[in-house]
Amino acid sequence: MGQRRMRAVVVGTALVVLAGCGSRAAENAGTAEEVPGAPTARGTATAPAATALSWTRAAPIRVVGVRTADGGRSLEVVAEVPDGAGACVRDLRGALESVANGTLYVQVTYETPALDRDSGCTGTRRVETTVKLGEPLGTRTVMVNNLNVYTPAGATPPALRPCDENGCDPTPPRCTSSSYQQAVNDTDIPRHTSWEYRGCDDTWLVLDLSTRMGPVCGEADAGCSSSSVSQRWFYRAETEGWRPVAMNGGAGCAGIHKVLPELPDRLCASLPRLDRG
Repeated sequence: MGQRRMRAVVVGTALVVLAGCGSRAAENAGTAEEVPGAPTARGTATAPAATALSWTRAAPIRVVGVRTADGGRSLEVVAEVPDGAGACVRDLRGALESVANGTLYVQVTYETPALDRDSGCTGTRRVETTVKLGEPLGTRTVMVNNLNVYTPAGATPPALRPCDENGCDPTPPRCTSSSYQQAVNDTDIPRHTSWEYRGCDDTWLVLDLSTRMGPVCGEADAGCSSSSVSQRWFYRAETEGWRPVAMNGGAGCAGIHKVLPELPDRLCASLPRLDRG
């Protein structure tokens, strides 16, 4: 009986001590550190803080176009960048880096968390940034991020014309091997397609294009079998080069004259039927 009374006194004393410290505890409550996941006064757990996204400086996904502004003293660069529900692009900037050999080298960058899988930046959108030149562009070309080249030559102002694998200067169509290769490059066919010359004059060009199909393998005598798909393309000469206008694989002129009656007979009369491989 005496032990029970003593225990009750001790417990009661502890309550008095805690009650006496209550004011100090309240004063210190604002400086106490909260442990993520620890029980709160209501017995629930606090959610861990969200992990901050890592922002990285990057170049645009692709450059869509370039045009002049302010009388040619500025460039407006349109580019494709990441997009999502949250912020995906910040600090977009465009700057003139250097000028050499008639070319202005422009750098376009921005910061993005798109490399983080949790960023949600899985879409794309177009943005525009201004690059101050200080003096008119004139006839000089523009290279953006050491990759995309644009020229005012042959363009419709204020837009600049994108250059391609054939360069910036339009190549007049000619009956030469290099001109035939350019025609093949400008045709919507798979890469590494071979060509065979069939006829050419100042206005028209006829080429047979062949693309190897099937699994990658060695020579036929080594037990490797493959096939090819062949197409006969007809081109018309334009200022920029040879433009593909029709495709027909029949022998002679009958088939192609249904779509290109103006094609001279001398370029189709002796055409063999196309070997489909």
